[in-house]
Amino acid sequence: MNRLGEKMSDHHTYKKIEVVGSSKNSTDEAIRNAIAECNKSLKNMDWFEVVETRGHIVDGEVGHFQVTLKIGFRIEGS
Repeated sequence: MNRLGEKMSDHHTYKKIEVVGSSKNSTDEAIRNAIAECNKSLKNMDWFEVVETRGHIVDGEVGHFQVTLKIGFRIEGS
């Protein structure tokens, strides 16, 4: 508790990063791939937001999906 009697965790501060996940199979898998990779180096991930979906066309078919995500994570100690 601080001098006002409040818990130190009464608020949180977050940071957002933008990443692009990809998959040959689906947009859902592209999202999961991006989150799984970020989980290797980021702590305290709390949420994600899909900001863009696009893909690559190969011979008239979907070659792979790309999904741009904003990932929010809580700054440690906040």
